[in-house]
Amino acid sequence: MKMRKHLNEILKVMNQEDSIASNIAHWKTIPEKAGSSVDIPEYIHPKIRQALMNRGVNGLYTHQYSAVEAARNQESFVAVTPTASGKTLCYNLPVLQEVAENESSRALYLFPTKALAQDQKSEMNELIDEIDIEIKSYTYDGDTPSNIRQVIRKAGHVVMTNPDMLHSAILPHHTKWVSLFENLKYIVIDELHTYRGVFGSHVANVIRRLKRICAYYGSQPTFICTSATIANPKELAEKLTGEQVRLIDNNGAPVGRKHFVFYNPPIVNKSLNIRRSATLESKKLASLFLENEVQTIVFARSRVRVEILLTYLQELIQRKIGNKSIRGYRGGYLPKQRREIERGLRNGEIIGVVSTNALELGVDIGQLQVCIMNGYPGTIASTWQQGGRAGRRQDESVVVLVASSSPLDQYIIQNPDYFFNRNPETARINPDNLLILVDHLKCAAYELPFQHNETFDGVEIDEIMYFLTEEGVLHEQGDRWYWMNDSFPAHNISLRSASQENVVIIDQSNVANVQVIGEMDRFSSMTLLHEEAIYLHQGVQYQVEKLDYEEKKAFIREVDVDYYTDANLAVSLKVLEEDKNKSYPNAHIGYGDVTVNAMATIFKKIKFGTHENIGSGPITLPEEELHTSSTWVSFSDELVKGLSEQELEEGLVGISNVLRHVAPLFVMCDVSDLHVVPQVKASHSQKPTIFFYDRYPGGIGLSEYVYEHLSDIIIEAERLINKCPCEKGCPSCVGNEMQYNDMKDLALRFLMEGRNDSRDVITK
Repeated sequence: MKMRKHLNEILKVMNQEDSIASNIAHWKTIPEKAGSSVDIPEYIHPKIRQALMNRGVNGLYTHQYSAVEAARNQESFVAVTPTASGKTLCYNLPVLQEVAENESSRALYLFPTKALAQDQKSEMNELIDEIDIEIKSYTYDGDTPSNIRQVIRKAGHVVMTNPDMLHSAILPHHTKWVSLFENLKYIVIDELHTYRGVFGSHVANVIRRLKRICAYYGSQPTFICTSATIANPKELAEKLTGEQVRLIDNNGAPVGRKHFVFYNPPIVNKSLNIRRSATLESKKLASLFLENEVQTIVFARSRVRVEILLTYLQELIQRKIGNKSIRGYRGGYLPKQRREIERGLRNGEIIGVVSTNALELGVDIGQLQVCIMNGYPGTIASTWQQGGRAGRRQDESVVVLVASSSPLDQYIIQNPDYFFNRNPETARINPDNLLILVDHLKCAAYELPFQHNETFDGVEIDEIMYFLTEEGVLHEQGDRWYWMNDSFPAHNISLRSASQENVVIIDQSNVANVQVIGEMDRFSSMTLLHEEAIYLHQGVQYQVEKLDYEEKKAFIREVDVDYYTDANLAVSLKVLEEDKNKSYPNAHIGYGDVTVNAMATIFKKIKFGTHENIGSGPITLPEEELHTSSTWVSFSDELVKGLSEQELEEGLVGISNVLRHVAPLFVMCDVSDLHVVPQVKASHSQKPTIFFYDRYPGGIGLSEYVYEHLSDIIIEAERLINKCPCEKGCPSCVGNEMQYNDMKDLALRFLMEGRNDSRDVITK
């Protein structure tokens, strides 16, 4: 029987074996750090103190003590400390103490996902059982049986839910929740950093509605927020809650030794600078740990990539490890399946898991030792959050970031100081986005009538109220506006998605047992659930036989093929209105409203292992439309003089490829939040133009930030192209080499042409 290697021995192999060591771009070891704690305060109830001591908690870490003190003084706060530093106690302890002192007190916990709420309920209930005080804690979500719902409304001291449920099931029916709202002392918002972009903007308005209902019932709760590391936790907490918030970041938890390895796959084609697939390299590195039974998590950027890696690694496990399993984990899985996977990771039956960022949040999955990221997660905050899933508490751990060929990945891997020395991202929300605000004012009017001159948590809204009255949505009577529509507004408003509805995925492999196995948002379904697409679920391949776009149903059947599918999305933009502009001799920069039309056009079949293209087919789906904000750069005729249309198009595509990856570094958002699209002849100006647009209706301020910082972004794009070792253009800079002989030179010409006294007129 083969001897298993320990973690330290595997690290030696990585350092000594040339096929691995030669690809390590940077290895940083973060030393262990001792904890710092203080005594549990005297005022904590003796039964709670005893229960904590039974669990080995004899003191509080410094940040936990600060949190308990702030909560006791009714001071809203946000606690920001690394993964596995005991943030849960920052809110559980003040809440349990409050209920122990006053049994009528209530607390509302908000978690971004159902999985997290279930996980926290288990932890809370274990603690309550040991305390032996009558404290009732429940989760309230879509899976809660109707007979239990009544009990929770009347008797739940702690109600754990998610923003979607608060928005659509609790606030609209607040009259059934009188005992909660009259006695609400604490509102806990866990994983604060997830509330950014369109989701955060929606949730900020849900909180405005929640505060309005609390005020109606005479309560004024304290907000307790916890967050992973981001650049602006205090600002985000204040924007989300509309309250003054104290920052608590004096982390006292011990930290285990952590090895952070930047791994760049080897170049397989020198002239084109094409590297070996990050997926295949992630598989190789994960195999090294898994075959030695070192529990490992592999993060992948997409659902498809999760399933591809899972297929590769399951084959390995079947050959080399007997009774242990490796599983996939992502958003489309049903709740029962996800609970089973979480349990298997905690008890060690599951030796490895391949996940999207669904496991980035604080679900307790035990003490994994290794985290491998297949590609840069898109933000510094997410990278630290995913890396924190390994070596929870005080163990030694390894994090390996395997770079893809994308410009963003290559920039990060070649500039480790940027990653290790830069602040994590700023989380941006825009609660006053007009589309989002109007949606929630409708919901708020349904919940309670609005008075003339009433503000929505400080926002003046009379003008919107008059507009909604004209539209026949509200009815003005005396000095009040009443909801007058028959429909129930919250049901038609999704907090998470630009599209309002999800597509249900129906497995009909067994005619006698047709069942729903997952769901997906409409925008994603265009490229992942079109007819003939290969849909991967838990390592099993299915072919989509029919996508009923109107009824929002995808019918799939199990198949066994050696390829997966990838679809192209065609995008066209029209400028509706220009709000700001700057003009230079060779460029015009504008910012304003645009309409985006997206259409899935063609899909490719890509072979497992070699990743070669083995076929393609058309996609026939209707167009999706999006109104949003955008920044655009239009180049002058003088700048492009002498270029053929083919050269012009390829030059614009090359620059867009770089800007698409560089811009998010400055805006500090995910690559998927900000899209970059080139047009040879923009309809509004007839000039060659590159558009940056927010992927959300109405925009959330990302492209406006691009408008303000475009000079820095373009200088960085130029630097990235110049530093790339390829000769004429490659996937790590301007994209694949096309018809034009020197894509790289052409892209640089756009960025550098027109320099005057060493100052670029575009970036002046």
